[in-house]
Amino acid sequence: MRPTTRLRDLICADPILVIPVVHDPLCARIAEQAGFSAIFSAGYANSAALLGKPDVGLLTLTEMVDCASRIVDATDIPVFADGDTGYGNTTNVARTISLYEKAGVAGVFIEDQVSPKRCGHMEGKAIVTPEEMVAKVRAAVDARRDPDLVIMARTDAIAVNGIDDAVERANLYYEAGADLTFVEAPESVEQMRCICRDVRGPAFANMLPGGKTPVLSAAELEKIGYAVVADPVSCTYAIAKAVTYVFSELKRTGSSGSYPDHLMGFDEFNHLVGLPGIRERERSYGGCL
Repeated sequence: MRPTTRLRDLICADPILVIPVVHDPLCARIAEQAGFSAIFSAGYANSAALLGKPDVGLLTLTEMVDCASRIVDATDIPVFADGDTGYGNTTNVARTISLYEKAGVAGVFIEDQVSPKRCGHMEGKAIVTPEEMVAKVRAAVDARRDPDLVIMARTDAIAVNGIDDAVERANLYYEAGADLTFVEAPESVEQMRCICRDVRGPAFANMLPGGKTPVLSAAELEKIGYAVVADPVSCTYAIAKAVTYVFSELKRTGSSGSYPDHLMGFDEFNHLVGLPGIRERERSYGGCL
């Protein structure tokens, strides 16, 4: 089954699909081994991993596609990718979809923020007109070659115009051909219920601890009516926390022996990154290793 078809089936099936955002290809392998059915390559984590910078629209389209491509190559599960604002007008949106599709992703989302965008839970967001975003959604749908490539439309209208405008926009984007919609940063459980009740098609949730949205479990979100939930920051925050501790201890003691419980062993890591399989393939060709 193609990754696109697999992702589409996972979105439509029960239970709710839980998708972690992965920081890099290594974390993609870890997510797959942990049993996740799909993963996300997103701007917040990519900005941190590539630039050490916040998610304020600094990465280019080709940098984002390159991140997603390397994650696709590292895993066998579907990869959902962040298309930001589409990087321009409808022509740019079409190129965004084309490049991501060539990279092998199973889904792409675009959003209605004004470029340069910023993290959906930051202040000071601005949005384009609904007509402009509808045109972008239509361009994205028309640009895909694989009809099963999942196109998601995101609106950040709650922070700018309120929940009613966000719901209206999400329905317009769904009517324009989006396969599912993402109303970013609802500020209460009641708003979340409103989204799932009043927006047509599958709904996507984003759980960011410390953000504007109440953090609920997957089971609670499924009960409300969400089809998909992303964990956008746990991987990145866990890396930042762990490396901060390890490097602090290394600086303090001068030896990695002071924190053995915080490190993966040599053999365990080699298995994680697939060294035994590589060696086995080498042996299958004969000759010296």
